[in-house]
Amino acid sequence: MIDGAALVGVLAPSLGDVRVENLRVLTGGASRATWAFDAVGDTSRALILRIGPPDEVHASMELEAAALTRAAAAGAPVPYVLVADDSPAALGNPFLVCDFIGGETIVRRIQRALDDASRASLVTQCADALAAIHRADPKGIGLKSSDALGEWHAQLDEMGDTTATFEWAFRWLAAHRPPSTPNVLVHGDFRMGNLIVDTDVAPARLAAVLDWELTHAGEVYEDLAWFCIRAWRFGAPRTLGAGGLASVEDFLLAYEQSSGTALDRAAMHWWLVLSTLRWGVICRYQAERHLSGKTRSVELAAIGRRVCETEFDLLTLLETAP
Repeated sequence: MIDGAALVGVLAPSLGDVRVENLRVLTGGASRATWAFDAVGDTSRALILRIGPPDEVHASMELEAAALTRAAAAGAPVPYVLVADDSPAALGNPFLVCDFIGGETIVRRIQRALDDASRASLVTQCADALAAIHRADPKGIGLKSSDALGEWHAQLDEMGDTTATFEWAFRWLAAHRPPSTPNVLVHGDFRMGNLIVDTDVAPARLAAVLDWELTHAGEVYEDLAWFCIRAWRFGAPRTLGAGGLASVEDFLLAYEQSSGTALDRAAMHWWLVLSTLRWGVICRYQAERHLSGKTRSVELAAIGRRVCETEFDLLTLLETAP
């Protein structure tokens, strides 16, 4: 439970004398929970509190806040951060407080609300948002970089379990690796489901990019490809390969227009293979959490069954590789 008085204390430097009302939990994940509340003084301000213990996988709260601030300065639609602290002293765990942004995040509801004009507008807005994130200054805030291919192979090896398709994909990726491009600020999980969309306007509007837990330094293709894997189409046809909104080519063209850069389509295909493989490894890891008894969960078991789906996607991508 969140101590309301302590929360008032951490808000005081930003908001002065306020009281906390309507405090309620929105999600309670394995690592971090999200709470909504109102800070009430002369006016009322809707806010979000994200709180949870530190770990080795996710960015620290202060790093998230720094990345959000840099992205906002570059023109990306992100929530304004009031305060973030990696110390557990004030609230018992590291935390971040930002503005509440209204809109829809559930992808099936977004899809039902969109017409062709809104889908075309929204995919352009997504490309604009990514271009802004990638323009942001990545220096001096502690962003970590890593070899994505080696990282995901190591994670699979740690489980002591693999598949022939996964190993073939890893070998293909190692043999066809494109030249590296300069590191930028990468969101790390840019996809439908982590975007707030205002569907009450026409055309629909991208209100905010959420969930910066995996932000790091990397190549632009990492974010671009992750947005385009089948899992984040949520049942939309292959012709709408970019988040279920538009074709991958239309998405890339919009990004090129917004960023003023040219993208290598062969490199994009390589990253699509890696991103699909990444999702497959994640599915296998979630299954392992259930099968090992560490976290017994029907949801994790169901995600584990999607390993075969990613194998099919990998075989299709490898067959059509340039």
